[in-house]
Amino acid sequence: MKKVEKPEKIMFSGIRPTGPLHLGHLIGALKLWLPFQKTHECFFFLADIQGLTTHFNESERIRKSLMEVALDFLSAGLNPELPNVHFVVQSMIEERAALYEILQLITNLAELERNPTIKDELKQLKDRGQSINFGFIGYPCSQAADILFVSPLPPHHKEDDLVIPVGEDQKPHLELTNDLARRFNQQFGNVFITCRYLAGETPRLIGTDGQAKMSKSLGNAIQLKDSSENVLEKVMKMFTDPTKQRKGDPGHPKECPVYKYFQTFLTDVDQNERATKCSSGKLGCVECKRELSIVLNEMLEPIRIRRSIFEKEPEKVLQFLREGTEVARERAKKTMAAVRNAMRIDYY
Repeated sequence: MKKVEKPEKIMFSGIRPTGPLHLGHLIGALKLWLPFQKTHECFFFLADIQGLTTHFNESERIRKSLMEVALDFLSAGLNPELPNVHFVVQSMIEERAALYEILQLITNLAELERNPTIKDELKQLKDRGQSINFGFIGYPCSQAADILFVSPLPPHHKEDDLVIPVGEDQKPHLELTNDLARRFNQQFGNVFITCRYLAGETPRLIGTDGQAKMSKSLGNAIQLKDSSENVLEKVMKMFTDPTKQRKGDPGHPKECPVYKYFQTFLTDVDQNERATKCSSGKLGCVECKRELSIVLNEMLEPIRIRRSIFEKEPEKVLQFLREGTEVARERAKKTMAAVRNAMRIDYY
């Protein structure tokens, strides 16, 4: 087990391992996480149980994706060789499951049913003809257990000591997490601190189809591991301004999905220059898409290089998962001991 220093502050966040990560994950999560490695004890969660709530009959896919996501974490610059950085496999922490059982007892069904993220995802599952299991309905409570098992124990800590940088769609889950923490504390005494939600400044990245957010399940994603040829192919298939039929026609950058990518990955000066050329008709759509592929490939190349190194060392990657999970489990044991003691169910 690796030697762990004990920073006063903890950062927790994670991703469901249902497939390789994409550009949306990079700008919406991974880049947001990187600075915390210098200031916090970091728990980067691979939420395989949550993945199984929508892919229960695809456990082999989850198993394979677990390694894919670990490689993406490493290639993006997360560094579990640091003593304060841990890659954690959700299903390997038995105490987390025990905490989930306890939290279910103080969670109202109505709280889950009115969760806006759950409502949206339920609709998507029904539209795809998928059946809904209890695990899916209850996963905000499961996520609360994920967060609270790493909670620093009161009274020497406060909300800012547990930071959760996640996407805006996860905010309702964190509100429930804090409600459950307060509810438990009021009934049994102070065991948990509430967490602080931290949103990224970058807006959600749309998919290459221009119609929705970038998503593995919708097939509109540029993956972090895509080759330069694959990136070019996907970008060249992207839709642009439908009113711009020829190069000389004036374009409408704000209506163009390709320009939205430039807004994410270019400086304000470069964005404005590009918008002016497009609006004046000096920049054609084909040329614009080729230039976008160059920008994306320049950004992705260091990520691909790091990934190629770790792909040759699968045992090392597994060791990172084992060590990080072991650190998390030791913390979970202490949390569950405090929970049992507070509830007076530590029988022997």
